[in-house]
Amino acid sequence: MVTVVELLSLLLVSVLWGCTNPFLKRGTEGIENVTKTSKVAQLLAELRFLFLNIKYLVPFLLNQSGSVVYYYTLSTTELSFAVPVANSLTLLCTLLTGKFLGEEIGGKQLLGMFLTFCVMVSLTCAPHRSLG
Repeated sequence: MVTVVELLSLLLVSVLWGCTNPFLKRGTEGIENVTKTSKVAQLLAELRFLFLNIKYLVPFLLNQSGSVVYYYTLSTTELSFAVPVANSLTLLCTLLTGKFLGEEIGGKQLLGMFLTFCVMVSLTCAPHRSLG
């Protein structure tokens, strides 16, 4: 049986992951202008650009905190439930946050949101049994 705490933890993970994705995308704007002559110098310059950029760093840290919560939740929740729930809700949060920030949502995205909602309802309503 899935507990309310496990559901709330997965919801928190999905919000932390999904809502930060569009901000991470925006935070990387301009990285294509960073150019160096060697591959190592290029890598270091891009890392410097990202980690000194507050528009990238804050969403990145929030996103990573979602990963910490996710790994903790995996230790108490059935894997067959946690993974699809977290990933499908993350998709919904990403699309809704992107729309809020002015990104266009087309027919494919709306269909994906609908199918994701259907999967979520079926997973949360279905009984879960332990294999052991």
